[in-house]
Amino acid sequence: MKTKCLALVCALALAGAGAPRAAAADKTPGPLAVAADAVVVRPLCLASTIVGSALFVVALPVAAASKSVKPTAEALVAKPAAATFKRPLGDLDAMAE
Repeated sequence: MKTKCLALVCALALAGAGAPRAAAADKTPGPLAVAADAVVVRPLCLASTIVGSALFVVALPVAAASKSVKPTAEALVAKPAAATFKRPLGDLDAMAE
């Protein structure tokens, strides 16, 4: 029984070794990724955009004094807005860039 079980585990390990290469070649997001993006990630990105906009307004006098308005706006408003509105649905890797 142990021999059969060990042989089965080895066969599954060898069969699964090629799976990451096959999954990496396919760039279309699965239905779970699309659903998670639509239900969880997009609303969080929208909330991040709203909070970032409010923080940008608060930080604007300091950013203007230090002449760093553009980088501050990029970090607090533009990146969250791009993650919310410009990113394809289900493409969660684009948020890491």
